[in-house]
Amino acid sequence: MERILEPEAMDTAEEAADYDAMDFAEVNAAFAEAVAALGVRSGRILDVGTGTARIPMLIAERLPDVEIVAVDLSSEMLKLGARHIAAAGLESRIELRLADAKRLPFPAASFDAVVSNSIVHHIPEPATALRELARVAKPGAALLIRDLLRPETPEAADALVARYAAGESPRQQKLFRDSLGAALTLEEIAAAAQEAGLTDATIAQTSDRHWTLLRPPQLSLKPEPGQAAANRKH
Repeated sequence: MERILEPEAMDTAEEAADYDAMDFAEVNAAFAEAVAALGVRSGRILDVGTGTARIPMLIAERLPDVEIVAVDLSSEMLKLGARHIAAAGLESRIELRLADAKRLPFPAASFDAVVSNSIVHHIPEPATALRELARVAKPGAALLIRDLLRPETPEAADALVARYAAGESPRQQKLFRDSLGAALTLEEIAAAAQEAGLTDATIAQTSDRHWTLLRPPQLSLKPEPGQAAANRKH
């Protein structure tokens, strides 16, 4: 099916609350485990499109000597994220910044790893964001990007919503369905990576509805666990 863009930011309090209330626990944990497997044990990690900061909190638990800078384009998302971080007592280790993935406010080669979960489908021209994520990573630093994979047909998208979001509200189901429609195919993300100069990245489908981009190539991509009723991040 054709790609149908959705807004770049969920910037109303209602949208942010709906998103935060959805059950992303297992897929977020899987992404945090993938970040931990990158081998970064100190320094700074950048999380782009952090939403309500659930993922950097999980990363902080797994990597106690790492500092995390987490950015998002939605001020409402970051307000909720700040509350979560304060409740967990992680203010000294996680810094939240309002920032656009297409124009990151950091010098080149600033971070020991750059990660992003489910931001690319919000961006009309993904190569722009991919280029920025690569720009702020130090030479040789890991780059881990994961997002939804656009189904081939509207019927397939509807089936994924029924399978993974049946217990959510109609509005939350629509959020997931719209995200599936805005997502990229493997061919499209591969083309965007080439345009961004990420010629050494590995790109693969890693669940029935996700793709993952990983650089450098000596790191290995692993399928996400628990595809059945677990990975509901979008």
